[in-house]
Amino acid sequence: MQDMIRLSIPTDLLAKALAGLTLREKYQLLEILETQIAEAEEDSWEKDASVRHEIREARTAYNVGDYVTIDDYVKNQSLC
Repeated sequence: MQDMIRLSIPTDLLAKALAGLTLREKYQLLEILETQIAEAEEDSWEKDASVRHEIREARTAYNVGDYVTIDDYVKNQSLC
C-alpha cells in the first residue's frame, strides 16, 4: 500500500517550479497528468446518467448490427 501526501501549493509557485524542469521531466509530468485527467473524466462519465443512457443505446445498436464500420464510412465518404 502506498502512502499519500496531499500538498497545497499556490499555482504561481508551482508554475515557477515547473519552469525549472528539463524538457524530459516536463514530458514525464505531462504523461502523468494526462493519465490522471483521463481517469477522472472516465469516473465522471460513469456517474453521469445521460452518458450511461447513451452507452446503453450504443451497445443495443451494435448488438443488433445497426452500425457502420470505419472502413465503410471512409469508403462512402470518398464516393460523395
